[in-house]
Amino acid sequence: QVQLAESGGGLVQAGGSLRLSCAASGRTLSSYVMGWFRQAPGKEREFVAAISRNGDSTRYEDSVKGRFTISRDNAKNTVYLQMNSLKAEDTAVYLCARRRTGWAEGDVKQTSEYGYWGQGTQVTVSS
Repeated sequence: QVQLAESGGGLVQAGGSLRLSCAASGRTLSSYVMGWFRQAPGKEREFVAAISRNGDSTRYEDSVKGRFTISRDNAKNTVYLQMNSLKAEDTAVYLCARRRTGWAEGDVKQTSEYGYWGQGTQVTVSS
């Protein structure tokens, strides 16, 4: 059993930055593709970014490309999401998740392909 815990959220002005962390306990993350998703009130959960097991491949949702960076430190069992140039529309609960399958399989954007989820951390961007 793995437990994922996000941290680093908060209130920031538009144009600011935040760094989210996702720490795992119970099982190592190094064997898994990891993803970040977000969910705004009244909206469906949407993909933000994903990273391969060793970190050499990443994928981003179009609206965050060039502003967000996903990374991982397998020695620390932690995945990060650096968010720069934040916009009001980035306001949401951000959740990390562990994918069931490998990088080349299926579609990393699909929530159904992730088996474990954290509780999320709130990010609020004021305009």
